[in-house]
Amino acid sequence: MSKTLRAAAIQFNISLGYIDSNLDKAIAALRRVAGQGVKLAVLPEMWSCGYDYRNMAELAKETPRVLEAIQDECRKLNLVCVGSLPELENETIYNTAYLIDNGELVDSYRKLHLFSTMREDKFLGPGNKALVAETSIGRLGIAICYDLRFPELFRKLALEGAEIICIPAEWPKPRQEHWKTLLRARAIENQVFVVAANCCGVQGKLDFFGLSQLISPLGNILKIAEEADTELVADFDFGEMETYRAQIDILADRRADIYGTP
Repeated sequence: MSKTLRAAAIQFNISLGYIDSNLDKAIAALRRVAGQGVKLAVLPEMWSCGYDYRNMAELAKETPRVLEAIQDECRKLNLVCVGSLPELENETIYNTAYLIDNGELVDSYRKLHLFSTMREDKFLGPGNKALVAETSIGRLGIAICYDLRFPELFRKLALEGAEIICIPAEWPKPRQEHWKTLLRARAIENQVFVVAANCCGVQGKLDFFGLSQLISPLGNILKIAEEADTELVADFDFGEMETYRAQIDILADRRADIYGTP
């Protein structure tokens, strides 16, 4: 019998700068999806506070408390959880996705590609490594929002054995067609499951469209959200992924001698 996994993308309107309100929303959502048998839950990008640049340093100081609360919930609920938060280290703030496995902080990933169009690079520091981690549910890769536009990163994650790629995001209007197309492309070209959790609603001058998705390695959209707060739940069939990889062995057929690695 092939392995299956129930996964969830959690989408909500992030209250700009209001950590406790956002934490309450996240915990309530985690409890709801756990009640449906979910073992992997992905939260949006900067879900505790949004991009409140003016107060980001102070908000980042609250991240250890937020992490502890989520770890406690994941321990009680037997969940693996991914979501990004502001991380403060040596006066530099990073957009960091934390990987929690049943309460244990397994690893973290700092966003590599900073969105210069919105001056993200003026306020945040860039990460310097990709991440694929072994967890109780499989090998997870992580990317954050704008990273989606860089296929080289996703190919690296696939070559390092990622089975599922988790993508917390704050992807605004009017670029929703790019979001939908790139998510399917990253899943198809790397033969991986994708869990993409976007936010929704209005933050300052930005309007977020939601459209969180769960996608199969064949590019099938298993679930897609609309624009309101919601939790998407779908089952991943690892046997389907293995069969597809055996039929079309993309990674083995690569010509790294021509175009490099990855």
